Amino acid sequence: MAKITQFQGYAGERPPTIPKPETPPDPVILTVQDGVPVAYPNCHGLGVRVVHPVNPKAPSKNLGLVLFYVPPHASLPPGSHETEETYVILEGRGRMTFAHHQQDVSKGDFVYLAPWCEHGIENTGTEPLVVLIATAPPNP
Repeated sequence: MAKITQFQGYAGERPPTIPKPETPPDPVILTVQDGVPVAYPNCHGLGVRVVHPVNPKAPSKNLGLVLFYVPPHASLPPGSHETEETYVILEGRGRMTFAHHQQDVSKGDFVYLAPWCEHGIENTGTEPLVVLIATAPPNP
């Protein structure tokens, strides 16, 4: 069993890199319909940039959140980039291809991808594969 650690908060000796505003900002609450669709090269899947610099409804500077929909038998070919990324499998099942191996993934899996980690994904199921992709900083 994992050891539970106590959350320490954000207080520290180092000054914040983002200045705290005098008036706290309000949150932005979105649905996927508020996002900006994006097509990936050589892929029949579709992404929706929900929190991303290109989305005027949630123009994040330091984070990208994309819902990625991959139909059965479709794939995103392996590639790599300099940003950190995490895939969270929300629905379906598939197979991810990395530089040195392949790994089956399914609902509930979190896949952390370090900068320049080669990765691709294929829907190996009969239902849509839905993946939440978190990228920091956001991809262009």
